[in-house]
Amino acid sequence: MADAVHIPDEAETRARWGDFAWTPENEEKAKVILARFPKGREQSASLAFLDLAQRQVGAETQTQGWLPVPVIEFVAAQIGVPYMRVYEVATFYTMYNLAPVGRYHVQVCGTTPCMLRGSDDVLAACKNKGLVKGKTTPDGLFTLTEVECLGACANAPMVQINDDNFEDLTYDSTVAILEALAEGRSPKPGPQIDRQVSAPEGGPTSLKAMVSENHDYRGEW
Repeated sequence: MADAVHIPDEAETRARWGDFAWTPENEEKAKVILARFPKGREQSASLAFLDLAQRQVGAETQTQGWLPVPVIEFVAAQIGVPYMRVYEVATFYTMYNLAPVGRYHVQVCGTTPCMLRGSDDVLAACKNKGLVKGKTTPDGLFTLTEVECLGACANAPMVQINDDNFEDLTYDSTVAILEALAEGRSPKPGPQIDRQVSAPEGGPTSLKAMVSENHDYRGEW
């Protein structure tokens, strides 16, 4: 698994993020989120508030975002629960970053299905493009993390980069994705082979006549 990430000095972190508050736009979003839950159940907003806060940090730093301790404290205060109740949520889910990351957070699944289908090739491609597990590249573009199952086992091996999944990867397709991101392009997410989502390769294999008779393959008739 990944090496331990470096968490900045607390004094430095508090100096930078100690006065964190919602932007006007995110304050409105926070009100909408909180309104979904009945009085006394505000803790249920932890997940959404942490995500919103991480995205705000990301927008300010031009990265994927992370959750400094003062930001987690702010979220806890917003929903009226002890800091630890929110911290334990932030440490449980890999969608939350507890240390700074690059513009693109490359999370490679190394669990058994992906390992059997070639996650070692994906990691090798990352390594040969200068990415090191648990580290951010010197240009600040990429942070590489090896994570547990991301739920796309049928399309293994896969990697999650920020909000997108890239599936059915090979060494070459992984390199192509990283190069596209480095050049400011947006590679196509999802399967990197000829298949629709998790369907078999090559398109429909049954009911072909029905599909060809001007019926919409997405299920609209």
